[in-house]
Amino acid sequence: MSCAKSMRCSKCGGVHDLSEGLLMCPKGDKGRLDIIYDYDSARETLGRGAVENRKSGLWKCFELLPTAESNCPKLGIGGTPIIKAERLSPFIGIDNLILKDETRGPTSSFKDRSMAVGIAKAIELGYRTTVTASSGNAAAALSAQSAAAGLNCVAFVVEIAASEKLAQLLSYGAKVVRVRGLGSEDPTVKMMLSSYNEFGWYLCPSFGPFNPYQVEGPKTISFEICEQLGWALPDWILVPSGAGCFMAGLWKGFKDFHELGLIDSIPHLVVVQSSGNAPIVRAFQQGKRGHNIDPWEKPDTIATGLEDPYPWDGDAALEAVDETGGTCIAVNDDSIILAQRLLASKQGIFGEPSGVAGLAGLMALMNDGLIDRKDRVLLPITGSGLKDLGPIKQEVESVPTIDAGLEAFKRLGLDQLCAQVPGPIIHQKRDNL
Repeated sequence: MSCAKSMRCSKCGGVHDLSEGLLMCPKGDKGRLDIIYDYDSARETLGRGAVENRKSGLWKCFELLPTAESNCPKLGIGGTPIIKAERLSPFIGIDNLILKDETRGPTSSFKDRSMAVGIAKAIELGYRTTVTASSGNAAAALSAQSAAAGLNCVAFVVEIAASEKLAQLLSYGAKVVRVRGLGSEDPTVKMMLSSYNEFGWYLCPSFGPFNPYQVEGPKTISFEICEQLGWALPDWILVPSGAGCFMAGLWKGFKDFHELGLIDSIPHLVVVQSSGNAPIVRAFQQGKRGHNIDPWEKPDTIATGLEDPYPWDGDAALEAVDETGGTCIAVNDDSIILAQRLLASKQGIFGEPSGVAGLAGLMALMNDGLIDRKDRVLLPITGSGLKDLGPIKQEVESVPTIDAGLEAFKRLGLDQLCAQVPGPIIHQKRDNL
């Protein structure tokens, strides 16, 4: 059974019993309710041997999750593979690069983990309708989980949300509503909170202040990394970040295992954001911490999954960076597109721009000399390239059309191109990456 025992607000410090079923701090100050576990109880059943011998999947370390697996629809979440990047590593000039492929879930992103825990808690608490403020991976995962559980799902999305993403939500049966007015406040969050207050729906966005349970899902990635690497952790983990919830979850997982004595240390954690939306990176550079992180004024990036201008969990993300001796870095769209192409062409994994930002960050930090080629680095690939085809669509128009015949094919010069051996990346100044 779960060893969760209470919740503590990250802002006011108030402690609450789990039996209250709270989604937000009663003070309404948008502090995240962090779940506290009874580690003494967890140690009685959760050792390395137990972790290694249990069935693979999201609920393997059930003691460290806030609800029971029996509440969750069975969609086969978790247990994603660790892949040694044997072809990509020498190409970018690093000896030991490891990938955690989160594109394998039911909706092809790591948000499946978040929403599985979120839905399981919704079922435990007796809700019938879920509501979210998202137009991307979190909404897709929530709508899929809601469908599998027989719950209604309402998704408030920004007016400019991509049609491909809306189509996925509609396919899962979600009730989707576009909302105008993105600016000093998020209009989708405003509508989500209004519906909670008016109708009593279950809040489940992918940021902590409005649901303390879903942030526990991503930490299972940390649990799997520890076991899959034989308890020998990497030096660095670079984490694509929007609002900071993914980093908060990973950090929670490593802290849980460290508290239980299952690992001796925690890797250096790195926040990677797009330079077109980098509120957490800017706060890091300005020395701001806690809840004093300013929203980004005008998000503009090809990595639409990282485009949240409101750093809802930025306080936890920066605490994770500081405690582990990590750093924060922003990367531009060109470097993200390069990373997407390299990962697909050299390693056979097609990640969306948001999902490969960690690779762009790695190349930049290697160029800066902060990460050495001898360092052991892990990159979570957080979402499939099929989730966001925008960058690739531009190239489709350039595909040539010929009459059937080798002479026409030869005139394209592709036979000569295939005879060449691709060379490694030559590191340049970051502005050119």
